[in-house]
Amino acid sequence: MEKTYFEKQREALVGEIAVSLEQVLQNINKLNRSLEGVIAVGNEFGSVEALWSQFENVMAKNPEEGEQEKRNGEEAEQEEDQGKQQNSK
Repeated sequence: MEKTYFEKQREALVGEIAVSLEQVLQNINKLNRSLEGVIAVGNEFGSVEALWSQFENVMAKNPEEGEQEKRNGEEAEQEEDQGKQQNSK
């Protein structure tokens, strides 16, 4: 029994689709390996990023904390002075 033109064309197209899907799968695997490499390189910089982040936080907090400590010290001195003035009256 001979195959019809439609069946022959269908088999040819199914074969092409199978080859194309195999190529897509291979390319996805290559992409996956590349992404794993990029992630690995990125993870190597994790400790450097943490160190810079810590440095940034320290640099950002010090001026504010210093000013806050000065304010707290001045307020405490003012409260002491007021307490002494009230006690002397």
